[in-house]
Amino acid sequence: MSTTGHAPSDQPAAERPGGDRVPPAAWRNLVTATLGFTLTFWAWNLVAPLASDLDEQLHMSSFAQSLLVAVPVLVGSLGRVPAGALTDRYGARLMFPLVSALTIVPVLLLIPAKESYGALIAVGFVLGLGGTTFAIGVPLVNSWFPPARRGAALGVFGMGMGGVALSGYFTPRMYHHSENLPFLVLAAALAVYAAAAVFLIEDRPGRPVPTTPLTTRLGQAGRLRVTWELSALYAIGFGGIVAFGVYLPTYLKTWYGLSPTDAGTKAAGFALVAVAFRPIGGWLADRVHPAVVTSFALGTVSLLAVVQSFDPALNPGATICLLVMAAGLGTASGSVFALVARVTPQPRVGSVTGIVGAMGGLGGFVPPLVMGAVYSAKDSYSIGFMLLSDLALAGCVYAYARMREAGRPG
Repeated sequence: MSTTGHAPSDQPAAERPGGDRVPPAAWRNLVTATLGFTLTFWAWNLVAPLASDLDEQLHMSSFAQSLLVAVPVLVGSLGRVPAGALTDRYGARLMFPLVSALTIVPVLLLIPAKESYGALIAVGFVLGLGGTTFAIGVPLVNSWFPPARRGAALGVFGMGMGGVALSGYFTPRMYHHSENLPFLVLAAALAVYAAAAVFLIEDRPGRPVPTTPLTTRLGQAGRLRVTWELSALYAIGFGGIVAFGVYLPTYLKTWYGLSPTDAGTKAAGFALVAVAFRPIGGWLADRVHPAVVTSFALGTVSLLAVVQSFDPALNPGATICLLVMAAGLGTASGSVFALVARVTPQPRVGSVTGIVGAMGGLGGFVPPLVMGAVYSAKDSYSIGFMLLSDLALAGCVYAYARMREAGRPG
């Protein structure tokens, strides 16, 4: 491939042969970034676990409910493009605390907005800001860790998507205790984190800082073929996790008759499995080519989605299917970003991450709308799972047949 993105000669020591030592500051930045990613992802997914409760007072249709949980996903996904490019320019030390602090605003605005569907949609747009921190953390972690350790490090950072699981488990429980409690607790946590991050996050000394305009850098990233190949794969892997995270409570409540709390708990279990397997995907990608890991993981998802389309009983059939799909999607998400680190020039990691992350988030925006529309029309979710199977199979084949050459000299 001509667009493999070999690092420039003035790259940091960690990029050069023999530069595999990981400084202590790298671990501090990794832990701090992962914690911030977790909290902002909790905020990003704050509406989905409450959709069933909100429906009791707003009386939404299936499609309207799907739109409500999907809007923050859309905005958070698209917002990753400028967030990643701005991180390339200004660094994560500025961007992470700033975005975390700004996310407090929509979290608190949900308190008055929950009385009106229109207000919830409007606040949901602003709440999408919380989903942009992924594109801030990846270039930060990528710059601190040497190539041989990046897959595992990015996988650990990706565990921050466990904020979806925390939201699924804790948000409805706090809401039933007091309707304003989850918003107040999360706002306070974000405020404490933003203040701490100012002192704990540090950009790697000597990191390359682009001087070209943002639009030029996004154009350069957009002209790399691998940007769009990786975007497609990440849209399936991470998009699948996001889609299940925001729509699984509705699916379990509607199809299997679970209570909102039980549905949220099981959705949290799905998210936890996906979170646990993301660093495993990165770790495997450091030892096996990430394209091979991605192919195997998506192939597994494709098979299990077919099984789930036949509506097996919840225990144990559907539970096993959903959890194995979670493992496959988590593994694929980790291995795809190991591939991003392998093929992208360091000065463009933020820009490429922004585009790839945006496509991954958009991959989570569409399925809830499709599932809601299909169920409204056909009173069944089988078509939706068959579509997931087809997409995962396409990604499996493409990753193995095409992406194995990515990052190799030549």
